[in-house]
Amino acid sequence: MPDSCSDQTETEQKHSRNIITALSKLADENLTLVRSISTGLAVAGVIIIARSIRLMTKFSSPSEIPARFIERNVSIRGKVRSVTERGLEVEHIPIHVPLLSSLLTKRQVATPLRVCLAGVDLTPQGRDWLTETLKTDEAVWLRLISRQDESLHCLVSLSGGFLFNTCINEEILLLGLGRTAPLHGLDPHSRLYWRLHARLLKCELRAERKGQGLWKQENLREKVTQAIRNNTVITAIKRIIKWMSRTKDQ
Repeated sequence: MPDSCSDQTETEQKHSRNIITALSKLADENLTLVRSISTGLAVAGVIIIARSIRLMTKFSSPSEIPARFIERNVSIRGKVRSVTERGLEVEHIPIHVPLLSSLLTKRQVATPLRVCLAGVDLTPQGRDWLTETLKTDEAVWLRLISRQDESLHCLVSLSGGFLFNTCINEEILLLGLGRTAPLHGLDPHSRLYWRLHARLLKCELRAERKGQGLWKQENLREKVTQAIRNNTVITAIKRIIKWMSRTKDQ
């Protein structure tokens, strides 16, 4: 019985050595393939790290944003710095990774990005509303639509909780504080262009139907009052009455 156990153990050891020998021989015969696989994995790792670093990089100019971010309409986070004639100035907030982010941000200058509200032509009242609604350092999300010169055309969203976000572009049109405009930098024949344009146009039509903002209709009393004020005959009569009153007093 002990002899049979010993024979079985020797057989198992011999089998294990044969497997190891076969694997070693296979590796030697396919050394180039093994090296290629190792190189491929290393390159893939470098690419992943490089992409991660781009996500952790603070963008201070539209030209620094990778083209693929624009093409895929990636959303980036930022905080409002000021309201401008055409939109906003927003400081980009990159993805934070402990240790690595602190090393990268030491060499980066906090220059805000110039952001235009994609598909919206702001009115002066719209700019006033933006100033009141978006406080300094307010966190916003920028969905990148296109890049033109040194400006980004974006859908700007204000976080309203876990599930709800307020799209500033749509809100301005719903309140009648702006008009729809061409989506600069997008192909007018593309599906994205027509999908976004239809979405914004729907908001503008709702504001027009409700008489919001610039679409507000004056009621009959206001129209009559304004017509009387602007009537030249009535203005002349008022002047004569004033002149006669002065003459009488003298």
